[in-house]
Parts: sequence; structure tokens; C-alpha cells
Amino acid sequence: MTTRKSEYISFLDGFTHVSTWGDPTAPALIMWHGLARTGRDFDAAAARLSKDYFVICPDTIGRGLSNWASVSETQYSLTSYAAQAQSVVSHFGLKTLRWFGTSMGGFIGMMLAGGPLKDQITHLILNDVGPEVPYEAAVRIVQYVGTPPEFATMPAFEAWLREVYAPFGDNDDAFWRCMADSSARRLPDGKITTHYDPQIVMQFNHAATETPLWDAYDNIAAQTLLTRGALSDVLPIWLVDDMRKRGPMPQFHTFEGCGHAPTFTTPEAIALLESFLSS
Repeated sequence: MTTRKSEYISFLDGFTHVSTWGDPTAPALIMWHGLARTGRDFDAAAARLSKDYFVICPDTIGRGLSNWASVSETQYSLTSYAAQAQSVVSHFGLKTLRWFGTSMGGFIGMMLAGGPLKDQITHLILNDVGPEVPYEAAVRIVQYVGTPPEFATMPAFEAWLREVYAPFGDNDDAFWRCMADSSARRLPDGKITTHYDPQIVMQFNHAATETPLWDAYDNIAAQTLLTRGALSDVLPIWLVDDMRKRGPMPQFHTFEGCGHAPTFTTPEAIALLESFLSS
């Protein structure tokens, strides 16, 4: 099995951490995580997909092993994240690429595939996200992201992750252990909290000007696959219906037994990606 490599790419006044898998000369696939997650969420999928693709899994600024923002009011925004993504594309010299985006990563993918990278992104997977997010879902996300708790032990931290991310659906113990190991940050007093800068919720301050993304969505030329957790509040079915009638008119797949957002850790889910990405 292909092993994961780490790399740091200069961006703004710091560095973007990137996990890479596979042969750099193979077709490129960027997998971008959700709001409060990291590129390590894709370990299982990236390991398998790396037999055919050079898989690139960045940590967004303020998350994982990437730098935190020096100016949170502006750098924690979709516009900034899109610029970060373009720096990753430029660093690896990608002429064409495939894009998989979960939640926020899907927002970034829409901005790029319907904008500056329209002629470069050939395949786009939007995982449980559309051009807009219902207000109630946004409030729920901000509440748990903006006030990360503290824990005395790693088992207690992992238990909290399992509870908060229960909508991810059924995942094995190895998935949750990897999530805990890659999501922990030690505080000065020795306690454990989440990896990210709590100020990432600043992204929602820009929502009125950056979203909805219907103009970008309608301009997408890439082959597109839309996936949804059957219990998702972020991608309601009425929004799916609108998306399937316009823009790239995506293929659509529902994952039963989960909400926001499917994790793509099972062989069946990864096989769906393999089939679509090779089309």
C-alpha cells in the first residue's frame, strides 16, 4: 500500500501542510476537507486511490499542521481558501486535476471549477454540500466549532469526537483513532483540545458576500458528482433537486444511515469514486 508523505507549501505569511499519496506523475486528485477537519480524514480513500492518482490532501489555513491566520478577519474566508488551493495547484504544476470536496471543500471546489480553474478541473465531487447552506445548519455548526472543549485524556477526546461527528455514520475504531490522533492539540496546561483555531468561524462573517455560489455553480463545466448523507441538514433534498436541474447537472448518490457528511472510508464508497473519476 502507498504510504503517506508530508510536505509544506509557502502561502501568505506561513505554510500549508499537505499529505500526498502516490506517484507525482500520475493524474492529480485534490481532496479538500470540511470546516473543522483536516486532510487526514481521507487517509483510507487516498491510500486506495493512489494506485491510479497522485492524491493531494491539504490542511486549510487554521487547521491541522498548517499555519493559523495572522489576520483572521480576512484569511478565514472562502476567497482566501481558494487562493490557498491555487497555490497548491501551482506548487505541483498541475495542468489538469480532479477535485473532491467535503462541505467547505466543496464550496472551494465550486468557486474554482466555476471560476479560475474552470478549464483545469475535469471532475468535481461535491460531498454533501450545495451553493448555499440552510441557516439552521450553519448555526448548529458554528455552535460546536466556535467553542471547542478541553479534555484531560485522549480517550475522553476521542469519545467526544465520536459523539459530535456521529452524523458521519458507522466507521470502524481505526477511523476514530486516526481522527483523534490527527485532531488533537496540547494546551499549555497539558489538557487536550481540537487542532484548529476557534476563529475559523470568521468564515461565516463573510457569508453574506461570498455565498450563495449559484453563479459559480452554473458556470461549472467539469463532470460533476453530488453525494449526500440521507439525514443531512446541510444539503436538504430541495437543494439537491435544484442542483440537478442546472449548472453541471450532476450525477447523484445518496448514502443511507448518515448525515453530514459521508466519510468515504468503505470499499463501496471508494469504488463509487473510482468509477466516477475514471469516467
